[in-house]
Amino acid sequence: MDRDFIVIRGARENNLKDISLRIPKHEITVFTGVSGSGKSSLVMDTIAAKSRRELNDTFPTFVQQYLPKYGRPHVDAIENLPIAIVIDQRKPGQNSRSTVATYTDIAALLRLLFSRVGKPFVGYAESFSFNHPEGSCPRCSGLGEIRELDIHKLVDFNKSLNDEDTIHYIAFGKGGWRWIRYAHSGLFDLDKKIKDYSPEELDLFLNSPQIRLKNPPANWPKSAKYEGIIPRMYRSIINSEEGLLHAAVLNPMLNMGTCPDCGGSRLSKRVLSCKIDGVNIAEASAMSIRRLNEWIRSIKDPLAEDLKKAIGARLTALEEIGLGYLSLDRGVGTLSGGEAQRCKIAKYINSSLADVLYILDEPSTGLHDHDIELMKHSVRRLRDAGNTVLLVEHHREMIQLADHIVDLGPGPGIDGGNIVFEGSYDELLHSGTATGEMLHSRGEFKPEPRSPKEWFPLHKASLHNLKDISIDLPLGVFGVIAGVAGSGKSSLMECFRKQRAAAIDNTNDEIVYISQKNIGVSLRSTPATYMDVAGDIRKRFAKAYKMKEQYFTFNGRGGCPVCGGKGVVVSEMAFMDNIETTCEACGGLRYSKEALGYVLNGKNIAEVMDLSVRLASDFFSGTIIEEKLRPLKAVGLGYLHLNQALSTLSGGELQRMKIASYLQPYTSPENNGGQRGIFIIDEPTDGLHLKDVSRLIGLFEQMVEAGNTVYVIEHNTDVIKAADYVIELGPGAGEQGGQVLFAGRPSELQKCKDSVTAEYL
Repeated sequence: MDRDFIVIRGARENNLKDISLRIPKHEITVFTGVSGSGKSSLVMDTIAAKSRRELNDTFPTFVQQYLPKYGRPHVDAIENLPIAIVIDQRKPGQNSRSTVATYTDIAALLRLLFSRVGKPFVGYAESFSFNHPEGSCPRCSGLGEIRELDIHKLVDFNKSLNDEDTIHYIAFGKGGWRWIRYAHSGLFDLDKKIKDYSPEELDLFLNSPQIRLKNPPANWPKSAKYEGIIPRMYRSIINSEEGLLHAAVLNPMLNMGTCPDCGGSRLSKRVLSCKIDGVNIAEASAMSIRRLNEWIRSIKDPLAEDLKKAIGARLTALEEIGLGYLSLDRGVGTLSGGEAQRCKIAKYINSSLADVLYILDEPSTGLHDHDIELMKHSVRRLRDAGNTVLLVEHHREMIQLADHIVDLGPGPGIDGGNIVFEGSYDELLHSGTATGEMLHSRGEFKPEPRSPKEWFPLHKASLHNLKDISIDLPLGVFGVIAGVAGSGKSSLMECFRKQRAAAIDNTNDEIVYISQKNIGVSLRSTPATYMDVAGDIRKRFAKAYKMKEQYFTFNGRGGCPVCGGKGVVVSEMAFMDNIETTCEACGGLRYSKEALGYVLNGKNIAEVMDLSVRLASDFFSGTIIEEKLRPLKAVGLGYLHLNQALSTLSGGELQRMKIASYLQPYTSPENNGGQRGIFIIDEPTDGLHLKDVSRLIGLFEQMVEAGNTVYVIEHNTDVIKAADYVIELGPGAGEQGGQVLFAGRPSELQKCKDSVTAEYL
């Protein structure tokens, strides 16, 4: 029956080629295919977007204007579509008041527990919140950190208000609009040094609250109030957006650190005096989730029974998905994308909602094979609660988890967008598709790993959870740092960066760190702008016709006058969604008729910018443009068009583009032993198909052959096997990690009894 399927007809979003399919409900369906084949276009931009739009449409029109907007997907119809909950890799906002406890909703239950069972009674549940005036530490306002003004760094007491640079902050200099509030108040002798003020004058200058002046001078603004410099700095600068904007000027004047009154717990002394079995709420929140779960179970008070079950269920869900090493007081901004995603999954596992569509975007990202076993268990629990689960995935083990598989391809970009296979895992293995072929092949250990050219001695690394590690790190090789999530891999490389940078005397030996942080994308950012060739192309047109470059940019004089160089005309529809239509004047090309009239080797500027990276390299053969595009071909992105909006690329494509942007000085054939780099790359296989992973391994080999050192923080077993040298940290995460389990050739790792990785090789 069709009621048992989500039915999609005629999906054409991005590169999808008018595809139709039926997805079984109450099962796990995995979408596979090479990076850029259309998986996210189908799952995120079509299915999820349609579900979210339909849900938003159920709210009153007035409410809809405040809800997030989702684009109208290009699809003929979707039938039997449940409400979708998308659990993606996006990291939560960097709000300093958001912790693992607030993010997972455990905070409210823990506060309730202490208000009911804790002794002595200090107030109701909200009193235990550092976000509530009754519970927060008065000195740091519940932030756990102080930013206190050192008045002697702000004010030079040996000068008068009439001297230059007496108050060292923006607009407080002589004649500045902030200075006027003191100079025109009539309260001070402007030529008297501040150190010579009477105690009353000094208190008025530094500490006075806002007051109305009784007999102000004529040049004092009528409605203005006078305020001392210290309360004014806190009110309008330190505790406002301006403090963030001008942090470089402000921070040197502040004493920053852990709040001495609350010890960083964020809570008032009164709240901290309330304890259960000798433990206060701050101490409970600082325990690892594993330890806290044990402590919660040990509480004997009968009033706690219901809350013990509710808190225990949530903590157990976090433990089962491999996050037992986190503590509830950990700031959400410090979590990796994978940790934040697993927190969300754990949150939904205990939900009583059923018949929901859960969409997970590469939940294996950043996970060791050991953690993937835990993730599989959690995904099955979502399905077994009566829900439909869709995964976009590349990892062998996660693909194997599927009840049903949809493989897209055959290639990336314009070569993708077709369904090349539907069926079970066993059928996929014999399907002949790129995914089926790669699942068959297992990476081999490198037959002859390179020997290091030299060694760098790392001394007593103790950052975060590292246990005072001293180890010799090889240079001139392809190295992998392995270990479970949270074992200290990134911390070890951070220590290496700092100690190596301090030791370097050779200017050619540069450390290049490529993080997991996403590159910024917008409608106007393209491969041409990101790889810095757009300007070079415009220069060639301008030089050929002896004109200014701005005549060949759609953001300047070369832009279509009707659409302003956007290619689309946006019609605002008040409460309803804006309607975008292709600009009739330029046909969506973004350029004016005049700009399109000039040609270079038979192509106008729009036609050149529409070339693929591969074709553009041939078109500009032997020029700086070809050289700048070479790294994009090296990472397998030769099919992208120069003018393609980065917002249309998949996560794996963006990841490779970022790597490519760092490579140009190091992979150029003209390098000839010139610039050498030590590359530290954080989980480069994120979002990559097995086929793309093998291409990336080839690129790393090329880089090492050119004289560079490559260190990769990775879980992927194919990458580990291809390395020259492996260092594994562990054995666990958090406080249970931070030790070196193994250092040596990958083939020897299998014999290491302490290794957590060995059994998965």
